[in-house]
Amino acid sequence: MPGVNNWSPIQPEMVWTKVASALRHELGEGPYNSYVAPSALRQNPLGDPVLVTPTLYARDWFARNALRRANELWAQHDPDHRSLELKSRAEFDDQSKSAPMTPVTRTDSAENAPAAPVVSFQDAVARVAGLQERLTFETFVPGRGNEFAYTMSRQVATWADGHFNPVFFHGPYGYGKTHLLNAIAWEAKARRQDAKVVYLTAEKFTSTFVKSLQDRSTAAFKDELRSADLLLIDDVHFIGGKTSSQEELFHTLTALLENNKRVVFTADRPPSHLNEIEARLRSHLSSGLVCALDVADQSLRMGIIERKLDQLAKRLGVAQKPQHDVLQFLADRVPGSIRELEGAVNTLAASAGARLGSLTLDEAMALLQPNLKVSAERRVTVDEIQKLTADHFALKQADLLSERRTRSVARPRQVAMWLCKQHTTRSYPDIGRRFGGRDHTTVLHAVKKVEELLQSDEQIAKDVEALTRKLRG
Repeated sequence: MPGVNNWSPIQPEMVWTKVASALRHELGEGPYNSYVAPSALRQNPLGDPVLVTPTLYARDWFARNALRRANELWAQHDPDHRSLELKSRAEFDDQSKSAPMTPVTRTDSAENAPAAPVVSFQDAVARVAGLQERLTFETFVPGRGNEFAYTMSRQVATWADGHFNPVFFHGPYGYGKTHLLNAIAWEAKARRQDAKVVYLTAEKFTSTFVKSLQDRSTAAFKDELRSADLLLIDDVHFIGGKTSSQEELFHTLTALLENNKRVVFTADRPPSHLNEIEARLRSHLSSGLVCALDVADQSLRMGIIERKLDQLAKRLGVAQKPQHDVLQFLADRVPGSIRELEGAVNTLAASAGARLGSLTLDEAMALLQPNLKVSAERRVTVDEIQKLTADHFALKQADLLSERRTRSVARPRQVAMWLCKQHTTRSYPDIGRRFGGRDHTTVLHAVKKVEELLQSDEQIAKDVEALTRKLRG
């Protein structure tokens, strides 16, 4: 029986590369990027390959749609005839507590760095001021919208050669920028305990710099930052309009780059849009790698909900998760950022307690309404959806109501009907009447068709996300 490190001469990562390539071709870019690419190949204690998905939702999708084919492809390329096991990250992490497992490769990994040394997170990693222990790579849920930023963060944290510098993450509040900075700091410190890692918010940078001017201790302030091996500054847009702080940050950044030290920033906008910051600093911020964290799609929101519920289950002693329609409601109808979504899950779990697993959808909605004011969310009308959809697809609203059945009109019409069902309380017959007097079965078909396309057509998925974002905005 093979041990943990006794892999076959045909390395599993080589087999998985071939399998993943075939799955990309067969499934299409949309499903592949949503469910296969974010997964990681690891091994169990017996040395057998395990495909670890970021969420239970992704695991279930893969089991239904790709596992049988993945094992067929695996058998074609693996002379040892090993089978591919499937687990979610939470399942894999729970099992690894009793039997540590070794990472093998990431499906779309950008890193080829040596594995981190085995250290105690609590004892061996020196505390970096300002970091939160819960914000690690293990608690971050990657998916469409943040996968590239997540991959680049892992690369920075491994101290890998050939890195981009500086790295700049941008996106709306509450979409994971601070989480990634914390995760980078924890991982980087775990891998190089002798390295000096400094984490600051831009507000802290400014206030500390101003205090050093008042105390005439600017030399000590500069030495503290410019001696860092890795400097991470959160919400750099805060220094907009603060001339002296911008000047100091510019010289700090220049000194660190000249000495090949690593620097990571976050902001709510890309550097080119930080108009309150002087041009030469903007230029330096843009000179490395700029990564966007976009609005979370449904798959990612479901993953975040599941991860949050796993954490709460351990703290609250709740054995069962809510029913699927309750999870779907949270993912679809709770407005706002990931942070607000996590707040909704907290509220639901705290309010329901031991009844969480048996909550009906109506009960969940009733519990959330007084706390999160979900019912007070801006009311969206069918007319508004029609106008917004027509504008997005460069059509007229009348086109969506017409009898035209060409693909250029029919597909946007179906998308608009799907949005009406998701964002209004109108029934199928009512929606049909508002689309030129169509039958309710036409609307039902449109809704089912768009649901299918969201899993297979990347462009439609992007269009729906963009329209949903505008409706919620």
